[in-house]
Amino acid sequence: MSAPWPIEGSVAVVTGVGPGTGAALATRFAAGGYRVAMLARSEERLAALAETLSGAVAFPCDIADEAALAACLAEIRDRLGAPRVIVHNAVGGAFGDFMETNASILRRNFEVNVTALLHLAQATAPAMIEQGGGAIVATGNTAAYRGKPAFAGFAPTKAAQRILLESIARSAGPKGVHAAYVAIDAVIDTPRARRMAPDQPDAFFAKPADIAEEVWRIAHQPRSTWSFDSVIRPFGEAW
Repeated sequence: MSAPWPIEGSVAVVTGVGPGTGAALATRFAAGGYRVAMLARSEERLAALAETLSGAVAFPCDIADEAALAACLAEIRDRLGAPRVIVHNAVGGAFGDFMETNASILRRNFEVNVTALLHLAQATAPAMIEQGGGAIVATGNTAAYRGKPAFAGFAPTKAAQRILLESIARSAGPKGVHAAYVAIDAVIDTPRARRMAPDQPDAFFAKPADIAEEVWRIAHQPRSTWSFDSVIRPFGEAW
């Protein structure tokens, strides 16, 4: 799918690059011609992935640290250029009902899921607008739409993330920046998920490469048919 900007050599930033969706996103955007800035806290994991991906560069960073994120984004601009695409895939999560949830956990999840998104958008949207367009996409899940009992320390932050992104979309969209939310209603196919659900069939899991393909599609939608909310799930998922 084409984009309203030249893709080859453009910069994409992917946060939360781990062994599942994050790695698949970095792989897809690198294959599509982007120079990919990969952000995660694990320097070792990023370095290993960077060795296998041409055009991908590791930027170890704790995105919940405002100063560290600002410094990281400045380094990305200096080394690669101003980003055209942001994919905020990093996630702060926790399980527990409201009586079990410590306020510090809620604050930490908010910093990762919401505050970091605000900083990413503030730091990159102006250049996107000046250059004629860009995309800011966040990956989420259906916790953004409902508060189940065991998600008291998580769902409020994902709901806030989605609402913040909607506000960004309404403000920056008319200026050429496409902001969109991709909710993944599924167990993502990772080695850890397979160990936790060894009896589940292959069709139970959402494939990271397929998730990445959907994010790629949304980031490059024609301007006449932008979407904001996209909810994706395996065909057999109950909803």
